[in-house]
Amino acid sequence: MTDFFWLVGCLINNMKLNELTLIEAVKKLQAKDISHAELYQEIQKEIAKKNPELNMYLTINPEAEHEAEKLLNTPLAGVPIAVKDNYLTKDMKTTASSHVLKNFIPPFDSTVIAKLKHAGGVIMGKTNMDAWAHGSSTETSDFGRTKNPRNPDYLPGGSSGGSAAAVASDTCIGSIGSETAGSIRQPASWCGVVGLKPTYGRVSRAGIVPMASSTDSPGPIGKTVEDCAVMLNFMAGKDPYDATTSILNVPDFTQFVGKSLKGMRIGVCYIDHPKIIGTAAALSIEQAGKTFEQLGATVEQVMLSESLADGRILNPNYAIAVYTIVQRSEVSSNLAGYNGIRYDLGRGEFGAEAKRRIMLGTFTLSKGYADKYYVKAQQVRTLYIQNFNQLFQTYDVLIAPTSSMGYALPLGASKDNPMFGELEDMLLEPSTIAGLPGISIPCFRDETTNLYLGMNIIAKQWDEQKMIQIAHAFELATTWNQWVHRSA
Repeated sequence: MTDFFWLVGCLINNMKLNELTLIEAVKKLQAKDISHAELYQEIQKEIAKKNPELNMYLTINPEAEHEAEKLLNTPLAGVPIAVKDNYLTKDMKTTASSHVLKNFIPPFDSTVIAKLKHAGGVIMGKTNMDAWAHGSSTETSDFGRTKNPRNPDYLPGGSSGGSAAAVASDTCIGSIGSETAGSIRQPASWCGVVGLKPTYGRVSRAGIVPMASSTDSPGPIGKTVEDCAVMLNFMAGKDPYDATTSILNVPDFTQFVGKSLKGMRIGVCYIDHPKIIGTAAALSIEQAGKTFEQLGATVEQVMLSESLADGRILNPNYAIAVYTIVQRSEVSSNLAGYNGIRYDLGRGEFGAEAKRRIMLGTFTLSKGYADKYYVKAQQVRTLYIQNFNQLFQTYDVLIAPTSSMGYALPLGASKDNPMFGELEDMLLEPSTIAGLPGISIPCFRDETTNLYLGMNIIAKQWDEQKMIQIAHAFELATTWNQWVHRSA
């Protein structure tokens, strides 16, 4: 009878199969209430309708439905997953949205892709991104920019903009992105979806086109918190091909969904920053704090500080310089191998953003300047780590706006602004350089523009379960997540 009422609800609300969450899709497939053919045909129809305008997918897997039919009895049951185009995918083009790799077809899968395939996930297609993941807009892609499905006059964010847009447009059931500083959470915020960045080292980087090796973190982007928890279960774990992955056991993150928040301690951060105070983003976090109090948590504001001080949080402004120096330095090293020898095209095919980052990184690491810039940046990075360690002795999680700029910005906003990404990701960079996990969830929607604000929840290293627990409770207690609160 439950399935009967579900189907009736779908008809009443005109809900289509492509709008299913991952949890719903797996359940319906395994119960044989729906078929792979029905699900994939609905997804393919939506891609054909929306992708020409939104430019989310660069490559579509023509064998996706056929592959899915063999996977019904696996944990993910053959659901279609969109994959950011910097993950190596065997026999499927991987470009990192750069002309340098426009003809590159990898001979093997990245570790994350292999894990998801083993769990029964199917690659629906490869999604657009900022070229080499250099940006926060998906406007630096060599294959055209992606538009925000919530309002096509606006940016989706980046660098995982295609993956976030694919989820928001219901052209996949779930997706994966990668984050170096904001590249999962920021597009999730602007597209009104859920984006989870794990602790650095929780998920393997092996087989992912590198950007900044000391902060690159693969993670899921989904319709709900629980969807992301499920995907993280299958992505995480020690990998012999990535020495930075942790030997710690991976918990079942879904076991923390639905738990009470009574006794939890939450710190509210950055809403007193001069650029944030009084904005819609700050007000949405203040309201979120009241919601958490109603759910039984203790909520306190953590004030900004210009130096290390007990009970205060370091100003994120300093993290902009730290991240810029460290990231540019690691970019210059990682892109040095793209010299036209192993791949068809050489350094002349790099876009303007890649060239700028290579030059700045090379300068920073050059003799006479490394101590002045790179070493100093690492010293300040250590101060942020110490600051978070102290705060997490008092608080279970810290919450803040995801985007310092609030709502998604109009198309073209990143043009002629080489620091666009660093300024946009200002509130995410401190936790990123400290290697902490974070999750962005919708916390407000503007009815006039249909644009969303995101709330960033961060926890201490290896404590993803607490931020999942708190994010899911907020999701249920508020109406901002369209997939959780639709009638069905």
